[in-house]
Amino acid sequence: MSSMQRRVYLASQSPRRRELLKQIGIHFELLLMRSSPSRPVDVNETPHENETPDDYVIRVSQAKARFGADMLHARHLPVHPVLAADTTVTLENRIFGKPLDDRQATDMLRTLSGREHQVLTAVAVALEDRVEVLVSRSTVRFAELGDERIRRYVQTREYTDKAGGYAIQGLAGAFVERIEGSYSGVMGLPLFETATLLQRFAYPTP
Repeated sequence: MSSMQRRVYLASQSPRRRELLKQIGIHFELLLMRSSPSRPVDVNETPHENETPDDYVIRVSQAKARFGADMLHARHLPVHPVLAADTTVTLENRIFGKPLDDRQATDMLRTLSGREHQVLTAVAVALEDRVEVLVSRSTVRFAELGDERIRRYVQTREYTDKAGGYAIQGLAGAFVERIEGSYSGVMGLPLFETATLLQRFAYPTP
Protein backbone atom coordinates (compact mmCIF):
# COMPACT_ATOMS: atom_id res chain seq x y z
CA MET A 1 0.00 0.00 0.00
CA SER A 2 1.45 3.38 -1.00
CA SER A 3 2.03 6.25 1.41
CA MET A 4 -0.79 8.18 -0.33
CA GLN A 5 -3.22 5.34 0.27
CA ARG A 6 -2.18 5.06 3.92
CA ARG A 7 -3.00 8.66 4.79
CA VAL A 8 -5.68 9.67 7.29
CA TYR A 9 -7.05 13.09 8.13
CA LEU A 10 -6.82 14.34 11.70
CA ALA A 11 -9.78 16.59 12.53
CA SER A 12 -8.06 18.26 15.47
CA GLN A 13 -5.57 21.04 16.09
CA SER A 14 -4.34 19.43 19.31
CA PRO A 15 -0.53 19.15 19.31
CA ARG A 16 -0.82 16.24 21.77
CA ARG A 17 -2.89 14.23 19.30
CA ARG A 18 -0.41 14.94 16.52
CA GLU A 19 2.45 13.75 18.71
CA LEU A 20 0.62 10.56 19.68
CA LEU A 21 -0.22 9.66 16.07
CA LYS A 22 3.42 10.19 15.10
CA GLN A 23 4.46 7.97 18.02
CA ILE A 24 2.76 4.93 16.44
CA GLY A 25 3.74 5.79 12.87
CA ILE A 26 0.39 6.99 11.53
CA HIS A 27 0.71 9.15 8.41
CA PHE A 28 -1.82 11.94 8.68
CA GLU A 29 -2.77 15.32 7.31
CA LEU A 30 -4.45 18.01 9.39
CA LEU A 31 -8.00 18.78 8.38
CA LEU A 32 -8.41 22.40 9.38
CA MET A 33 -12.08 22.96 10.08
CA ARG A 34 -12.07 25.35 13.02
CA SER A 35 -12.74 29.06 13.07
CA SER A 36 -10.61 29.39 16.22
CA PRO A 37 -8.15 27.16 18.09
CA SER A 38 -10.71 26.39 20.79
CA ARG A 39 -13.97 25.88 18.91
CA PRO A 40 -14.86 23.68 15.95
CA VAL A 41 -17.22 24.96 13.30
CA ASP A 42 -20.72 23.48 13.31
CA VAL A 43 -19.99 21.02 16.14
CA ASN A 44 -21.90 21.74 19.33
CA GLU A 45 -19.67 20.99 22.31
CA THR A 46 -22.19 22.21 24.87
CA PRO A 47 -23.47 19.28 26.96
CA HIS A 48 -27.15 18.53 26.47
CA GLU A 49 -29.48 18.54 29.44
CA ASN A 50 -29.16 15.25 31.38
CA GLU A 51 -26.51 14.01 28.94
CA THR A 52 -24.11 11.51 30.54
CA PRO A 53 -20.36 12.01 30.16
CA ASP A 54 -20.14 8.85 28.00
CA ASP A 55 -22.92 10.00 25.70
CA TYR A 56 -21.35 13.45 25.54
CA VAL A 57 -17.89 12.38 24.33
CA ILE A 58 -19.39 9.88 21.89
CA ARG A 59 -21.71 12.49 20.40
CA VAL A 60 -19.05 15.17 20.04
CA SER A 61 -16.37 12.87 18.59
CA GLN A 62 -18.82 11.41 16.08
CA ALA A 63 -19.99 14.88 15.10
CA LYS A 64 -16.42 16.03 14.53
CA ALA A 65 -15.61 12.97 12.40
CA ARG A 66 -18.80 13.29 10.35
CA PHE A 67 -18.26 17.00 9.84
CA GLY A 68 -14.70 16.30 8.72
CA ALA A 69 -15.88 13.70 6.22
CA ASP A 70 -18.42 16.19 4.84
CA MET A 71 -15.63 18.77 4.49
CA LEU A 72 -13.69 16.43 2.21
CA HIS A 73 -16.54 16.43 -0.28
CA ALA A 74 -17.16 20.16 0.06
CA ARG A 75 -13.48 20.91 -0.63
CA HIS A 76 -13.11 18.18 -3.28
CA LEU A 77 -10.27 16.56 -1.33
CA PRO A 78 -9.15 12.93 -1.76
CA VAL A 79 -11.26 10.63 0.39
CA HIS A 80 -9.41 9.02 3.31
CA PRO A 81 -10.52 8.12 6.85
CA VAL A 82 -11.16 11.11 9.13
CA LEU A 83 -10.03 10.68 12.74
CA ALA A 84 -11.52 12.80 15.52
CA ALA A 85 -11.55 12.63 19.30
CA ASP A 86 -13.09 14.31 22.31
CA THR A 87 -11.96 14.21 25.94
CA THR A 88 -13.80 15.10 29.10
CA VAL A 89 -13.07 14.89 32.80
CA THR A 90 -15.93 13.70 35.00
CA LEU A 91 -16.55 13.43 38.72
CA GLU A 92 -19.87 12.25 40.15
CA ASN A 93 -21.37 12.40 36.66
CA ARG A 94 -20.46 16.08 36.27
CA ILE A 95 -18.78 17.05 33.01
CA PHE A 96 -15.66 19.19 33.41
CA GLY A 97 -14.99 20.92 30.10
CA LYS A 98 -12.27 23.39 29.20
CA PRO A 99 -12.07 26.28 31.66
CA LEU A 100 -12.63 29.69 30.13
CA ASP A 101 -10.52 31.62 32.64
CA ASP A 102 -8.37 31.42 35.77
CA ARG A 103 -11.37 31.31 38.08
CA GLN A 104 -12.94 28.31 36.35
CA ALA A 105 -9.60 26.49 36.25
CA THR A 106 -9.08 27.15 39.95
CA ASP A 107 -12.56 25.89 40.82
CA MET A 108 -12.04 22.70 38.81
CA LEU A 109 -8.68 21.92 40.42
CA ARG A 110 -10.06 22.55 43.91
CA THR A 111 -12.88 20.10 43.18
CA LEU A 112 -10.51 17.43 41.86
CA SER A 113 -7.99 17.89 44.69
CA GLY A 114 -7.47 14.76 46.79
CA ARG A 115 -10.06 12.76 44.85
CA GLU A 116 -10.41 10.24 42.07
CA HIS A 117 -11.97 11.35 38.81
CA GLN A 118 -12.52 9.74 35.44
CA VAL A 119 -11.14 10.82 32.08
CA LEU A 120 -13.16 9.74 29.06
CA THR A 121 -11.82 10.03 25.53
CA ALA A 122 -13.93 8.95 22.59
CA VAL A 123 -12.20 8.29 19.27
CA ALA A 124 -14.24 8.30 16.06
CA VAL A 125 -13.28 7.43 12.49
CA ALA A 126 -15.46 8.36 9.54
CA LEU A 127 -15.19 7.27 5.93
CA GLU A 128 -17.97 8.19 3.52
CA ASP A 129 -21.20 7.34 5.41
CA ARG A 130 -19.55 4.98 7.88
CA VAL A 131 -18.63 6.16 11.40
CA GLU A 132 -17.28 4.02 14.22
CA VAL A 133 -16.34 5.08 17.75
CA LEU A 134 -14.58 3.62 20.79
CA VAL A 135 -14.28 5.09 24.28
CA SER A 136 -11.28 4.95 26.63
CA ARG A 137 -12.03 5.27 30.36
CA SER A 138 -9.31 6.02 32.88
CA THR A 139 -9.31 6.82 36.59
CA VAL A 140 -6.94 9.47 37.91
CA ARG A 141 -6.32 10.28 41.57
CA PHE A 142 -5.02 13.71 42.48
CA ALA A 143 -3.01 14.55 45.57
CA GLU A 144 -4.35 17.15 47.97
CA LEU A 145 -3.68 20.51 46.31
CA GLY A 146 -3.37 23.57 48.51
CA ASP A 147 -4.54 26.97 47.31
CA GLU A 148 -1.00 28.22 46.72
CA ARG A 149 -0.08 25.20 44.62
CA ILE A 150 -3.24 25.64 42.53
CA ARG A 151 -2.55 29.36 42.15
CA ARG A 152 0.97 28.75 40.86
CA TYR A 153 -0.27 26.18 38.38
CA VAL A 154 -3.09 28.36 37.08
CA GLN A 155 -0.62 31.22 36.57
CA THR A 156 1.29 29.06 34.07
CA ARG A 157 -1.82 29.00 31.84
CA GLU A 158 -1.16 25.34 31.10
CA TYR A 159 -4.85 24.70 31.73
CA THR A 160 -5.83 26.52 28.52
CA ASP A 161 -7.83 24.30 26.13
CA LYS A 162 -7.52 21.34 28.55
CA ALA A 163 -10.54 19.37 29.78
CA GLY A 164 -10.66 19.52 33.56
CA GLY A 165 -8.15 22.35 33.60
CA TYR A 166 -4.95 20.30 33.55
CA ALA A 167 -2.49 18.51 31.29
CA ILE A 168 -1.13 15.24 32.65
CA GLN A 169 1.83 15.38 30.27
CA GLY A 170 2.80 18.80 31.65
CA LEU A 171 3.37 20.30 35.08
CA ALA A 172 0.15 18.75 36.40
CA GLY A 173 1.73 15.32 36.09
CA ALA A 174 3.11 16.10 39.57
CA PHE A 175 -0.47 16.16 40.92
CA VAL A 176 -1.22 12.57 39.92
CA GLU A 177 -0.86 9.99 42.69
CA ARG A 178 -2.24 7.14 40.60
CA ILE A 179 -3.70 6.40 37.20
CA GLU A 180 -5.64 3.33 36.14
CA GLY A 181 -6.25 3.05 32.43
CA SER A 182 -4.68 4.72 29.41
CA TYR A 183 -2.06 7.44 29.83
CA SER A 184 -2.43 8.39 26.17
CA GLY A 185 -6.19 8.46 26.68
CA VAL A 186 -5.81 10.99 29.48
CA MET A 187 -3.59 13.03 27.15
CA GLY A 188 -6.40 13.07 24.60
CA LEU A 189 -5.91 10.18 22.16
CA PRO A 190 -5.90 6.58 23.47
CA LEU A 191 -3.51 4.73 21.19
CA PHE A 192 -5.02 1.25 21.63
CA GLU A 193 -8.52 2.39 20.67
CA THR A 194 -7.15 4.53 17.85
CA ALA A 195 -5.20 1.64 16.34
CA THR A 196 -8.17 -0.70 16.73
CA LEU A 197 -10.47 1.68 14.84
CA LEU A 198 -7.98 2.32 12.05
CA GLN A 199 -7.54 -1.43 11.59
CA ARG A 200 -11.30 -1.72 11.09
CA PHE A 201 -10.91 0.71 8.21
CA ALA A 202 -8.08 -1.36 6.70
CA TYR A 203 -5.37 1.05 7.79
CA PRO A 204 -2.23 -0.87 8.84
CA THR A 205 -1.04 -0.07 12.37
CA PRO A 206 1.76 -1.42 14.58
